[in-house]
Amino acid sequence: MRIEADLDRCVGAGQCVLTAPARFDQNDEDGRVVVLQAEVDEAGAEEVREAVTVCPSQALALVEQ
Repeated sequence: MRIEADLDRCVGAGQCVLTAPARFDQNDEDGRVVVLQAEVDEAGAEEVREAVTVCPSQALALVEQ
């Protein structure tokens, strides 16, 4: 699985960082999401799914490869 982020949709709310801090960060200049680790194994999938769910702008997706 792989995390995809749509920076055009991201509003910088930071919910992804609060939910999965090992996977996401925020750009210091505009607050938009920075994906730290795009590849996701089953062990980390639940945390990433939660981050995708809580994203208020629906800028994140977990894509099966």
